[in-house]
Amino acid sequence: MEILNEDMGLVAESASGLLNKSHPITAFRALRDSGVTLGYDKAIIGEMAEMGWMGIALPEDVDGADFGFRAAGLIAEEMGKNLTAGPFVSTAVLAATILRTAGGDALAQWGPRIAGGEAVIALAMDEGVKHRPDRIATTAAKGANGVTLNGRKSYVVDGVGADRLIVTAKIGDSLMLVMVDPQTAGVSVTSQVMLDHRNAAVVTLDNATVPAEAVLAEGDAARLALNTALNAGRAVLAAEQLGVARVAAEQTFEYLRTRKQFGVLIGMFQSLQHRAADLYCELEQTASLVAEALNALDLGRDDAEALSRAAKAKAARVGRQATEEGVQMHGGIGMTDEMDLGLFMKRDRALTEFLGDAGHHTEWLLRQRGI
Repeated sequence: MEILNEDMGLVAESASGLLNKSHPITAFRALRDSGVTLGYDKAIIGEMAEMGWMGIALPEDVDGADFGFRAAGLIAEEMGKNLTAGPFVSTAVLAATILRTAGGDALAQWGPRIAGGEAVIALAMDEGVKHRPDRIATTAAKGANGVTLNGRKSYVVDGVGADRLIVTAKIGDSLMLVMVDPQTAGVSVTSQVMLDHRNAAVVTLDNATVPAEAVLAEGDAARLALNTALNAGRAVLAAEQLGVARVAAEQTFEYLRTRKQFGVLIGMFQSLQHRAADLYCELEQTASLVAEALNALDLGRDDAEALSRAAKAKAARVGRQATEEGVQMHGGIGMTDEMDLGLFMKRDRALTEFLGDAGHHTEWLLRQRGI
């Protein structure tokens, strides 16, 4: 088990304190039952901003906290434990990292707004049912009035209600990242139903023209900004999925410690002990890998991408193991809505798909080894 230094320990403690008190699982249930399209309580953005979380990946000269991705991962893990809904990964990690890497006027304009909890920015990237960031059919064309975009993006997380969208597009053979106002003529944002009841959208761009200054980066600079953000997003999402898996496992372990059959605690059955011990070991291995990936990002190490992909793949596999073992060991009651396990299972599956599932990242890692 990793021992956190004083600063990171305080981050984890403050995240646990706030989310357990103000945004527990019961709050998520209330949001789900209300059917609100936004998928989260807007108040959480201001609360996260006051804690410095929204600016955690932004430099201090734009009012950011500049505290790094390890800290972001600790916050995300606590969000996973509480099923807390909010635009943390979409805005404070993905969008903020793109803006920071690309730099320029957009960072100066939007950085303080993100850090202050005044803006939600979503990354409109995927175009199919699976995460394939290099498969971009959306086109950009430069003209006298700016840049005209045509295409369709799916599963844009936190796209409903976003103040801006960062759209990936192709101009010739080059990648372009464009900041788009959803209110622009030719842009439509449609709510998309998600398994975990979270906010996602389909974004359609039909001859949508934005000013030339809306271009954040192009070519190699765009590729660098997007890849840097994806590396960070994968590792932070792995931390959130670890939080989901930890709580699902702990609820199961508690059930084994208290549930009796024929007068005997079911935790005394050797087969269940073996399965529980295996799950515990897998969780600790995942925690170590996630921490290593986040630390590599903060240190700018060359293996950060490989580690972020490995962490995402490992968290997906262990998250599935934790939630499925939970349902199986609880028996039929594990699938009832009165139990939280079903909610954790749904969130786990959604997190697996967001920014790539285990197969996608395992395939990339194997290719790098020439396998």
